[in-house]
Amino acid sequence: MDRPGFTASLVAGGVAGVSVDLILFPLDTIKTRLQSPQGFYKAGGFCGVYAGVPSTAIGSFPNAAAFFVTYEYVKWILHTDSSSYFMPVTHMLAASVGEVVACLIRVPSEVVKQRAQVSASSGTFHIFSNILCQEGIQGLYRGYKSTVLREALWSWRQDHVVDSWQSAVCGAFAGGFAAAVTTPLDVAKTRIMLAKAGSSTASGNILSALHAVWRTQGLSGLFAGVFPRMAAISLGGFIFLGVYDQIRSFLLELGRESP
Repeated sequence: MDRPGFTASLVAGGVAGVSVDLILFPLDTIKTRLQSPQGFYKAGGFCGVYAGVPSTAIGSFPNAAAFFVTYEYVKWILHTDSSSYFMPVTHMLAASVGEVVACLIRVPSEVVKQRAQVSASSGTFHIFSNILCQEGIQGLYRGYKSTVLREALWSWRQDHVVDSWQSAVCGAFAGGFAAAVTTPLDVAKTRIMLAKAGSSTASGNILSALHAVWRTQGLSGLFAGVFPRMAAISLGGFIFLGVYDQIRSFLLELGRESP
């Protein structure tokens, strides 16, 4: 990838990710608490909805930047002609690879954030330190497989080779649908990340986590938090792709004008 394109993707992806994560953080907190095994109100209810935001603030920019840089780079390597029937496959593959890379940053941030969201009295750094002391680095990557699977499936609907406003609108509608479909995987990811160290759920087995939720709460448990999740991702898709396209286009134009 050319240097201007690389830099534009890096900056635009990072800014878009930070914008979405911080603006919609309360919805994410409510969704996490609805999915928590301890129940919504015991997990904090509507209080302290910005608990865990430092973790998101730190991880959001590099996570989003890593996704879009990888996404653009894989597309550049494959360089499928825009009129080719393989163009959608190229975008799906690029998005999936991007998510695998981005999750190396996202999962540790997500683990700390979700534990802070259901335990608002504990500080982010305190939670981070406890995870390292009790479980080591591997504790920060609990739920990596379920997160990658969820994000890879969700990312297949992403395509921003259109005008910014089109990207934003398409991102909102497609994101809402994808959010609903992948909610059971999100529930499994939340349960795995919040499980006590040494428990069967903490082992990271996705099917086992889903079965445990189905056995105790049924279908409603598998789709816990579906509405705030749909709202957050629909709005997030609108903001994320729109901001990304606007900033990337601006930076590329700026690069062309520079001597």
